[in-house]
Amino acid sequence: MRLPKLILTDIDGVWTDGGMFYDQTGNEWKKFNTSDSAGVLFARKLNIPVGIITGEDTAIVKRRAEKLRIDILYQGISDKLPVAQKICKDLGIDLSEVAYIGDDIGDLELLKSSGISAAPVNAPSYIQKQVHHVTQKSGGGGAFREFVEWIIQENGMNIEDIL
Repeated sequence: MRLPKLILTDIDGVWTDGGMFYDQTGNEWKKFNTSDSAGVLFARKLNIPVGIITGEDTAIVKRRAEKLRIDILYQGISDKLPVAQKICKDLGIDLSEVAYIGDDIGDLELLKSSGISAAPVNAPSYIQKQVHHVTQKSGGGGAFREFVEWIIQENGMNIEDIL
């Protein structure tokens, strides 16, 4: 396996546990695991851009992406594969050079088309069967970070060497 030229990720079910919390006034809340921010840091140290493609469209995800200086953000996307293809065209790379982690039906075509793919351990079994790697951590429990660390280790590097 070679290092990807781009790492793409879903949010709900990967960076979160998939739960959505609403208060009585309609405000939405999501819980992110700060451990996943280290995955972004590791990718940045390796000069690999990180992008988010998510079906939801919320200010919460935009705020999290801004805080972590995520390179690419697409929200409200139900058909993720064409968006990933456009991103690749814009960057002059091929989908075979992309790593993607997702957890459900909306991610399936992109998971099957990416050069490196993963799903959290709590993704449905029919999703897990389509990916190269299933994380030991659940979505919302550090699955994105684990995915990036797995890519690094599969390339014969130690995390300590890139810090």
